[in-house]
Amino acid sequence: MPRGRLLLVDDEEYILKSIRRVLRRGDWQIETASDAEEGLKALERFTPEVVISDFRMPGMNGVEFLSRVKAQVPRAQRIMLTGQADQQAIEEAINRSEIFRFISKPWNDSHLVLTVKSAFEQYALQTENERLLRVTQQQNEELRRLNAELETRVALRTHLLSQAKREWELSFDSIESPMAVVRAKDYGVRRANRAYTDLAGNRLAEPLSEEGGGEQLCHKLLFDRDTPCQGCPMPEAMESGRGARAEVSQRGRVYAVAAYPLTGEGRAVCSYRDITDERELTRRLIETEKMAAVGQLAGGVAHEINNPLGGILAFAQLMKRDDGRTPADLESLDLIEESALRCKRIVESLLKFSRHSRTEDRRGFQLNRCAEDSAVLFGAQLKSYSKVRMELKLAPDLPELFGDPGQLSQVMLNLLQNGLHALPPEGGVLTMETGREGERCFFRVVDTGTGIEDRHITRIFDPAFTTKPPGQGTGLGLAIAYRIVEDHGGVFKVDTQTGEGSRFTVYIPIPMQLERLP
Repeated sequence: MPRGRLLLVDDEEYILKSIRRVLRRGDWQIETASDAEEGLKALERFTPEVVISDFRMPGMNGVEFLSRVKAQVPRAQRIMLTGQADQQAIEEAINRSEIFRFISKPWNDSHLVLTVKSAFEQYALQTENERLLRVTQQQNEELRRLNAELETRVALRTHLLSQAKREWELSFDSIESPMAVVRAKDYGVRRANRAYTDLAGNRLAEPLSEEGGGEQLCHKLLFDRDTPCQGCPMPEAMESGRGARAEVSQRGRVYAVAAYPLTGEGRAVCSYRDITDERELTRRLIETEKMAAVGQLAGGVAHEINNPLGGILAFAQLMKRDDGRTPADLESLDLIEESALRCKRIVESLLKFSRHSRTEDRRGFQLNRCAEDSAVLFGAQLKSYSKVRMELKLAPDLPELFGDPGQLSQVMLNLLQNGLHALPPEGGVLTMETGREGERCFFRVVDTGTGIEDRHITRIFDPAFTTKPPGQGTGLGLAIAYRIVEDHGGVFKVDTQTGEGSRFTVYIPIPMQLERLP
């Protein structure tokens, strides 16, 4: 297969033959033409890679011919033969035809072969460069398309990641319990939700950062401690690789702390839940259940006592009627009857206290009688406090009220119990009063105790709030008392002065259909 195509154009036949004979060794496919017109026809038919043309030819000279070759086959390498030392012709050939080489007549065969070989190499190089240029352009175009597609994907991915990050942050902040991502090595807080930062408050001197450290330590932010909390579950969680839980007590509060390690990252997600009020409420509920059980037991005991007590009272009355009793015997029998009646009143108070409230239990009742029953029941407990005196001030001729006297007795007992606990060790006075103001009757418990601090006054009716030491109180609580009064359509009023005592007043409306004018 020929190594390339070569076109020779010269008007002298012997020159064409001579060049053809010299170039035969190159194994190129050679076509010849005797003038420029014939060379142009061969150009269309042959499409040569190298064209050798004489400068002087009849009609169209070599410069014009090679200019046409350049226009039709731009990549073809053009070589001019000239026998003249005409500098102007050479410049014209270079400017118009961009000649690859000049060969002077007579030529050197070796030089001729080398020139033609260089022309074919130039052609091949130019062809390869053009191919590489096309490949490069295609690759560049594909790269631009891929870059555009990649940028679109990156933008979409960035948007999705940003959206996911925002959703995660919102989910993290929406959790009511404080949560934080904490480093295990130094307890530095890397991230925290809103509940955590709110709990940290002014101890959070600067916003949390990825690096953490400094003052941004968990025990410093939450509990204002310089050392890690005793019982912190973080070490156990990091060592076991599983979640760990513990209870941590700090500054009078109890927190349920849970730590969940992030595998291989030296960090853990920690959550903190304040269970102080929950524990207190549970304790109070247990005490309430105990009191309910005690009430039921008291009711059962009261029923059992009532039978022999009734017998004692009946026999004492019968014995008083017997003739021939000495004054000393009658005095003893009066004391027995009085003591039995007193025991009966105490038993009746226990029965009222232990009875469950039902709608059908509501009836007309006398407020003074309810206060007397409560005072009798409370007086048994008051015997243990020799330095405490109780006064009973009952207004006369109060109208009949409608409600559950057993429940209101519970309220009175609770207020008396609270007043007793508010008294100082040196004792004091508890006063139970009843009265009427307009269309309402009231009962009031006044103590000469320590009073209630301003910071506590707004919370005294909260179910989980108490200032009493553990184990004290009836377990009913002011919250239950408040609910009982509210169910009766009544109103609570509290007057207190720190260091001087408190006054709790309960107003109960007088039903119009039951009111009896004095």
